[in-house]
Amino acid sequence: MAPYIFMEKDGIHIIDLQKTLVKLEEAAAAIKQIAKSGRKILFVATKKQAKELVAERVKKVNMPYVTERWPGGMLTNFPTIRKAVKKMAAIDKMSSDGTFANLSKREKLQIARQRAKLEKNLGSIADLTRLPAAMFIVDIIKEHIAVREARRLNIPIFAMVDTNSDPKLVDFPIPANDDASKSIDLIVDIITQAIQEGLEERKIEREKEMAATDKKGRKDKEDVTDEDHEEIEEEPEEIIESKVKSTVSKKPVPMKSAARKGAKIDIDLDDDEI
Repeated sequence: MAPYIFMEKDGIHIIDLQKTLVKLEEAAAAIKQIAKSGRKILFVATKKQAKELVAERVKKVNMPYVTERWPGGMLTNFPTIRKAVKKMAAIDKMSSDGTFANLSKREKLQIARQRAKLEKNLGSIADLTRLPAAMFIVDIIKEHIAVREARRLNIPIFAMVDTNSDPKLVDFPIPANDDASKSIDLIVDIITQAIQEGLEERKIEREKEMAATDKKGRKDKEDVTDEDHEEIEEEPEEIIESKVKSTVSKKPVPMKSAARKGAKIDIDLDDDEI
């Protein structure tokens, strides 16, 4: 962390806030693009002074988070975690379809306890159907298991790193005090705002795409113009006209040949023509 430390005073290292600002803007821009792509970012903060702050901020942007104990193998053994989430959903289904009412009192109590335990540990990641596109971690020393799993799966890591941490373990380090609640609140607030901006931009782009698709569909329907209708209406008349022409175009009998045969030819002339 030496490049990010401004000075040392009475054994306390003071972080250079100018470098913190640069790294924070870089992380916010990157995480905004991930949110704009429609993928999920998993927040991890099990510290006492961070869990409530992170849960409150992250709920607003509808992202998964872990504020209780990190379940070992959550990323590297993700299918097993999904089975536990499905089990929680099955218990909820039992409550809604009436199956729960047919159980004994003891069975109901056991299932309720199991459901509460699953909700506490996995409730916030119930909507996480696949591995997250990125992770945001508060205190990488405390969450070293989560960091190790993310690095093994090549998942990008955004993290608050204090002076006692190794910033090389994460992809987007943010030098900051990860013990002070005010510092955590400020950093998480900026990150969640970036995510919100990315989601809004994604929504606007999708609306534009839908509008363009609808406009193209209407244009395709209007391709048959009035001229096409006129051509379709005139087509029978052309057929009739061709038939008439073919009838009229028959070769007439020559007058001389008709006279030779003694045919009587009557020619009516008007007075004006005479």
